[in-house]
Order: sequence, then C-alpha cells, then structure tokens
Amino acid sequence: MYTSMKLNIRRRVKRRLPARIKEALVIPDHPNEVWSIDFMSDALVDGRKFRLLNIIDDFNRESLAIEVDTSLPALRLIRVLERIIEQRGKPACLRTDNGPEFISHKLQEWCENKGIRIAYIQPGKPTQNAFIERKNGSLRRGLLNAYLFSSLTEVRFMAEEWQRDYNMERPHKSLGYLSPVKYAQKQLEAKNSNP
Repeated sequence: MYTSMKLNIRRRVKRRLPARIKEALVIPDHPNEVWSIDFMSDALVDGRKFRLLNIIDDFNRESLAIEVDTSLPALRLIRVLERIIEQRGKPACLRTDNGPEFISHKLQEWCENKGIRIAYIQPGKPTQNAFIERKNGSLRRGLLNAYLFSSLTEVRFMAEEWQRDYNMERPHKSLGYLSPVKYAQKQLEAKNSNP
C-alpha cells in the first residue's frame, strides 16, 4: 500500500509580462539620452558557458561596457551601470528586452530611485533594439566566432581590445564613416561653434 510522502515541490509560475508598447527607434540628439542593453552567450573550448553584457549609447553607438562572466544577475548589471554612470553621468532611458535581469524588481527599483526610465521592447521584436543588435552582430563576427577561448580572463582581455578598436578606430557607416568617439567629438565641436 502506498503512503504519500507529501513532498511539496514548488511550481515555477511564469510571470506574465505587461503589454509592451512599440516605441520608435529614434537616434538621440545627445549622449546619455538612451542606452541600449543586451546579453550574449558563448562557450569556452572546454564547454563552459559564459555570458556577455553589452551596453551602448544610442547617440553615437559607443560601446560603454562588455562585461564577461559565467553569471550576470540583476545586481551585477546594476553595479556595471553604476560604474558607467560614475564616469559619464546617467542616462535618461535604458532600452532592453524582457530578459529576467531586466524585468527584475531590483533593476526597476534602482532605475526608479535614479530617475531613469526603462523602455522595454515588445517580446520577439529584436529590431526594436536594433542599435545593440547591430553591435552584437559585429561582436559575434569580429570576436566570438573568430577565436577560441580557454579562459574568462582571455575573453575579457580580447573583449576590451575589441571594444577599444570599435569605439576609437572602426568607421561606422551610420555615423558618416567615423568611429563612435570621433563622431561624438565632431558633434560637440559643431554644437560649440553654433551656440
């Protein structure tokens, strides 16, 4: 005769997302108006998976961070954002998809306290976050698919080198064939010459 062991296994309830409103993808007029954020995944040669957190400024497509680790939870995302804000000021808005780190109460509360709006794209519509998706594609082709990595240290070092080249040297067609840093400098010079 069976006796019930009464093992209660908690069911994970999938959180329902609120309706997301489609927002036009506009090019900001100034730095720090909108930062786009996204995650990527890859694996080391031994099969261990790692993630990359990418953050760009939509104004000039400058790569603000490429954070690499095996796990990048919401609190780590907040630490990376705080580090960037210390260097260059806070954004008015963050554009993200609906990943668990982005819909977490911790990030939402932190953004509310900082006065930063979060613009969520509609689920399954990555083109609504096209600037970061374009950067992800460049990063995938130019770094992740081009090399085999044996350690996270190696990935971090090469990502830093790639980011430096992307920001300082690589011409971007959408920026008039200027690098993100040169484009921002040109915009600042034009603004200062026409007060």
